Amino acid sequence: MKVIRASVLGFCFGVRRAVELAEKALNENPGKKVYSLGPLIHNESVLKALGEKGLSTVEEKDINTIPDSSVVIIRAHGVAPKVIQKLEEKNCTIIDATCPRVKASQKMVERYTSQNDYVVLTGDRNHGEVIGIAGYAGKNFIQVQNYEEAEKIEIKDSDKVNIILLSQTTYSPVEFQKIEKLFRSKYKNLAVMNTICPATNERQDALLELCKKVSGVLVIGGKNSSNTTRLFITAKENCKNCAHIQSEKDIPPEFFKMETVGVTAGASTPDGIIDTVENTLQFLYNN
Repeated sequence: MKVIRASVLGFCFGVRRAVELAEKALNENPGKKVYSLGPLIHNESVLKALGEKGLSTVEEKDINTIPDSSVVIIRAHGVAPKVIQKLEEKNCTIIDATCPRVKASQKMVERYTSQNDYVVLTGDRNHGEVIGIAGYAGKNFIQVQNYEEAEKIEIKDSDKVNIILLSQTTYSPVEFQKIEKLFRSKYKNLAVMNTICPATNERQDALLELCKKVSGVLVIGGKNSSNTTRLFITAKENCKNCAHIQSEKDIPPEFFKMETVGVTAGASTPDGIIDTVENTLQFLYNN
């Protein structure tokens, strides 16, 4: 069997940075609980390993359960200002692992809406990143999940205001381009800030190239990972045989019979899991 990896896959910069900051916090606070506000990343095995070292996950809605003066990590998705304020009131030591690209979006939304510009953000409204960014917005803020929702938007006196189009960093590049084209046809005072992380585009492009070379594609990553789900959607559209797996235990039996298997992985998937999937494929194919 030949296993071909996508040219770009696995941990992105923001996720790797968040994991490294968590490891550092745990090492510097031996025997003391360190809290992550929401799952640090969308990968169960990584969370389990960090949990065994002392990292506890607490959802934002349960922030009051965090003891005062605790060490708290803000994950790569970021949080709204009111969450930071709450932690400061509890005298917590805050380790901000917000991805720099997400941080830039937060600042843009805050700045533009304070100037009475309109900001339209594309993305999953239930995603932590989008919820956090929305927390920085003033009144002229609109959030849309897809092209269909974008079609229904009507901005009053649009010729008298500036309209800024932004995106969740892991949003579909294709969907964003469709919405951008729609808005350019409707609004003359439109400024487009393509805040989709380059790593998202690079993974999608690498996957498209991979699909041309293989009999099947395995997409490795958490089931609740937005960017991994989008990779799987692309794989389904471009390859006859594909599967979304979280570890080598999830590999469908038919993949062990293929001559050539492609492997890609979401931004929260560590190198070790990718290695294990590849080794399992080759071992069971040869035995």
